[in-house]
Amino acid sequence: MKLRILTLIVASLMAGLAYGVPLSGGEPTAAGMWAQVDENGRVGGWFLIFENNGVYEGAIAKMFLKPGEDPNPICTHCTGDQKNAPSLGLTIIKGMQRTGLVYQNGSILDPRDGSVYHAKMTLSPDGQQLTLRGYLGIELFGQNQIWQRLPDDVMPPDQMPQNLVPYWLAQRSSSDGMTTRGMGPPRTGSVRASQPPR
Repeated sequence: MKLRILTLIVASLMAGLAYGVPLSGGEPTAAGMWAQVDENGRVGGWFLIFENNGVYEGAIAKMFLKPGEDPNPICTHCTGDQKNAPSLGLTIIKGMQRTGLVYQNGSILDPRDGSVYHAKMTLSPDGQQLTLRGYLGIELFGQNQIWQRLPDDVMPPDQMPQNLVPYWLAQRSSSDGMTTRGMGPPRTGSVRASQPPR
């Protein structure tokens, strides 16, 4: 009888590993790579979400710029230590506190004009979709964006912005987040990167 129970436990653990189900806590986290995709299916940018000192943050990992746009844009309208910082690698999501699949009490920066909005993120139960809501004042008066999870191997570390490499490597080696076996990145387009919800 004990052998049968032990066999069932081992089989369950192996099935969980095979299908990417996280074993700690049973819920996926928002940590990982995400694609911001517009309503036409074009990618605006890739973002790395990571845990930093107990809260979740997100930064621009890859931009898909329109022809003729500055290949090295900077955040001229940002304030503080982000003033004139390169857009690539810029942390735009800050202070998100996790409660299960919901992340709240954080903010999101629009690097186009330096505006900072309240933000909330909601992760789908399967960990493959992230609803990001930016708003002023109360959440009712905000706008959603739906981001799609990218596979863990979508970008090698040598293509990641240098300031994000330690977070990317920690995320890839962590067993805390959900193993992602995505269907590959969505098709790219000419949509401008890093357009937070307004």
